[in-house]
Amino acid sequence: MMNKVFKTDNSISPTILRYSLGIVMLPHGYHKITNISSTIEHLIQDYDLSPILALPIVIIEFFASLLLLVGFASRIMAFLIFTVMAGAIPYHWGNGFFMNWFGNQQGEGFEYHLLALGIALAIMVLGGGRYSLDAKIVQKSQKGKTIEC
Repeated sequence: MMNKVFKTDNSISPTILRYSLGIVMLPHGYHKITNISSTIEHLIQDYDLSPILALPIVIIEFFASLLLLVGFASRIMAFLIFTVMAGAIPYHWGNGFFMNWFGNQQGEGFEYHLLALGIALAIMVLGGGRYSLDAKIVQKSQKGKTIEC
């Protein structure tokens, strides 16, 4: 079971995807976790979320991004980010597709969330890639095992 979670395509492509998603998500999570009480209050009041959902969203955006950057349990971290981003789309749907670059909309569109979903999905399929702790864990677990023919 452990190898299935940590197994990864050892190419550079999943590494690039993992770094990209981690680097983009980390500032969102950092901003939320360093302002945790106001963020939770915002999620509860403006998005009508329960505190039971608001706190995990903040925790996931920060810690899953950090763990994704080092490549630990990449598939699980990508799944958690995927879940948060999928949950955010309905709240941004009424603002249209595009981000609010020119201040013409009521809020932000869902293009960012959709992009994060695609990258997270690719990581869930491929794993953490080269230079990930996942690859090191699998490599260590396979050392000393004999291959039977």
